[in-house]
Amino acid sequence: MKTLIGGAIGAVLGLIGISIWWKPFLQLLAGAVPVMLLLGGGLALYLGFDELKDTWKKDDTTDKNTSEDVEKYKKEVDELKSEVEKLKSDKT
Repeated sequence: MKTLIGGAIGAVLGLIGISIWWKPFLQLLAGAVPVMLLLGGGLALYLGFDELKDTWKKDDTTDKNTSEDVEKYKKEVDELKSEVEKLKSDKT
């Protein structure tokens, strides 16, 4: 209940403050919006470039590792096949 009353009082005081200082509020808003857009755009560019760089690295490593992985898995499958054959022959 205290939070509700405090929020209502804060909203009323904020509304009164904006109505009294309307022009300074608009000047502050006019100065703050371009700065926020500039910083937000710079952050988005940085994050986008970083993500693009990660995908480039991922593409490079997957191309190299796939041929090595295929050979490794083929070898493992062959070993497992021979082990299965060995177990089959031991049971009979």
